[in-house]
Amino acid sequence: MIPVALQPEPAIFDERVRKRGQHWLREQGWPLEAPPVDASQLPAYWCETQKELWTAYSGICAYLCIYFEWPLGAQSTDHFVAKSSHAGQAYEWNNFRLSCLGANRNKNRFDDVLDPFEIAAETFTLNFDSGEIRVNSSLPEDVRLTADLTIRRLKLDAPECNRMRAEHYEFYVHGDVSANYLQRKSPFVWQEMVRQGLIP
Repeated sequence: MIPVALQPEPAIFDERVRKRGQHWLREQGWPLEAPPVDASQLPAYWCETQKELWTAYSGICAYLCIYFEWPLGAQSTDHFVAKSSHAGQAYEWNNFRLSCLGANRNKNRFDDVLDPFEIAAETFTLNFDSGEIRVNSSLPEDVRLTADLTIRRLKLDAPECNRMRAEHYEFYVHGDVSANYLQRKSPFVWQEMVRQGLIP
């Protein structure tokens, strides 16, 4: 995971998502600032701009920090503040994180993971041989603890994730991909290679 900059709200978002969502909540008598009576009943208006979310964030999962193609159907809209805890945030662009389905399911409604919009650079480091993600040991203890929980909660250190990152590194080392390609498709691996002096 690396810092992600909030991207501008699409022009269609207010009409297609926010206004419709807020109107529905008002009709139910559910306060915007409170947990919904039943989050499963919330209309999924956020799906109306899922393609725009994917485009805005260049197809990069905010948690796994890898590119995924739109036709794969692996994209999802993660509500960083869970829909079940704040009804109005279900329809706010700045609460959306582009996420692969697996990472979104792992995060679920938990609120104890670091926010890609707020984390500092170099919060996580990478072992290229194993692909293992680690917490930067120079961080304050409270941040290290939350970062470690983030790894475990999102399963960022799952064997398949470690293998994927190690493979991306090997692709570059063996000349199969360029540094520019790696930056676009696997930006965490690219950033760590730059930090560790492996890419000029």
